[in-house]
Amino acid sequence: MNKETLGEVIAIKKQRWLKVNTKPIRAGAMDGAIFPHIIKVSYKVDGAEYKKSKWIRAGNPVPALNSHVKVIYSEEKPSKAKIML
Repeated sequence: MNKETLGEVIAIKKQRWLKVNTKPIRAGAMDGAIFPHIIKVSYKVDGAEYKKSKWIRAGNPVPALNSHVKVIYSEEKPSKAKIML
């Protein structure tokens, strides 16, 4: 059975090694460049703290640092979770 809780975004990393160009013709190297992100979320279940990471595609909105996101986890194994944005 799945349950849900709120988790807090504790880290955001921009993946600079994977640049996505949004313009067909650019004036500079970073003109129109967007990057994917990796967020790390901390959540608590029955007093135990767990951490989970999620990769966010380039161009999708990234939650702010210290903001709350919904986490769906397995009741039998709370470390097995899914971050919902």
